[in-house]
Amino acid sequence: MPIVAKSRKIVRSGRLVARVSDADKAVITKAATLAGQSVGSFVVAQARKAALETLETHDRILLNAEQSRRFVEALLAKPAAPTARMREAMKLSRAKVTSDLD
Repeated sequence: MPIVAKSRKIVRSGRLVARVSDADKAVITKAATLAGQSVGSFVVAQARKAALETLETHDRILLNAEQSRRFVEALLAKPAAPTARMREAMKLSRAKVTSDLD
C-alpha cells in the first residue's frame, strides 16, 4: 500500500504590492512560466530566496587570512590580569551572589 504524504496548507494573510515596469513584468512573467509557477508564487519564492541570502550574508563574518590568524591568536592568548575595577566588581559579586556550587 503506497504511503501518501498529506500536504499542509499554507495560510497566507500578508499582502505585498509592487509597481513594476512593463519590461520587468514581461521578464518576470516569462521566468514564472518557464518555472511552472504563477507570477505571484514565483515572485514570493524569489524574494524569499534573496531575503534569506541577504540575512545570511549579514549574519556571517568573513575574514581574510591575516584577520583569521589574528582572531585565533587573540582567542588563544593568555587573558590579561584583572584591573582594579574588575577585582572590585568580583568582590561585590561574591558578597551579593549566592551559588549552590559554593
